[in-house]
Amino acid sequence: MAFAVEQGYERMKGAHERGRLAHAFLISGPVGCGKRRLAAMVIGMLQGQGGGSDLFGEEVAPEVKPLEELEGDRVRILRPQSKSRRIRVDEVRKLERSLFMASGPDEWKVGVIVGAERMNAQAVNAFLKTLEEPPPQTLLMLLTTQPDSLLPTVISRCVRMPLVGEPDLQTDGGAELVAALDQLAAGGFGSAAMALSLKSMFSGMLQKRRARMTAEAEEAIREEKKELGKVVEGDWFKRREEELKAATESEYLAARSHLFEVLQAWMLDVLRCKTGAEGLDFAASEAALKQLAEGEPLAGLLRRMDALEELRATLETNAQEQLALEVGFLRAFG
Repeated sequence: MAFAVEQGYERMKGAHERGRLAHAFLISGPVGCGKRRLAAMVIGMLQGQGGGSDLFGEEVAPEVKPLEELEGDRVRILRPQSKSRRIRVDEVRKLERSLFMASGPDEWKVGVIVGAERMNAQAVNAFLKTLEEPPPQTLLMLLTTQPDSLLPTVISRCVRMPLVGEPDLQTDGGAELVAALDQLAAGGFGSAAMALSLKSMFSGMLQKRRARMTAEAEEAIREEKKELGKVVEGDWFKRREEELKAATESEYLAARSHLFEVLQAWMLDVLRCKTGAEGLDFAASEAALKQLAEGEPLAGLLRRMDALEELRATLETNAQEQLALEVGFLRAFG
């Protein structure tokens, strides 16, 4: 069962009021679903930042500050850093030291790990000790878009709090893709040149992401060899390289899926403009969307959307990516 942010907060607040708040939560969900907001709300609750009541005795919701503004002596936030965009063991050890520092009887210490799936192997091993035996008055919140990428030993020590929510289509290249779609669509559909230009742009975005992810994985291995080279033996690094390679491929497929969601949402907005429906995902593109919709028959738009769905299904097989993209974009936009 997944929760809205407010539902998740009420559950954690209720557990705290009963003295039953768990020491670790795994808060997961798509980008933009409110993971950081929930963490900030819980920190405010533990720090006694209630909203109080108005002049009529009605409860006032507390102000929720951005998570980053709450960082301090009692609240530590870890984020992916370094060239590998990984969370390293030295950062986890700093967090642990802060959690074990003495505090007042009513003071909570909080550790938030943003992008928990980005902890490297040594960081995970170090963090497991804190998960197993946390100091009193301590709360750990792991935020992730990829909960299944975490080790079972980490997941089993946390209360899972999956959040509902649609992915933020403007993130991770979404805004760039929409801008390109708006510009290319000015000439209308039906041109092979336009379809291939769009395919080239889309493919280029994917290739940049794959190159970046591969570079990050290679940097992660270099960092781990530097940290663990004198500790581990045998084929550990070979297995680790295979793990990172699989994780990189999974991350790449998720990035490709996200861009397809943007592409299909944009096409659905064209269809909404054609039929007069409300609720555009990309309201800022309304002028370009309406112009395109006016020049396309409804049956043609439906056919193009079907072609996109077929392309997405084809890519989930073992089809050669570039060839599938070229054929698919010609069918959808040519």
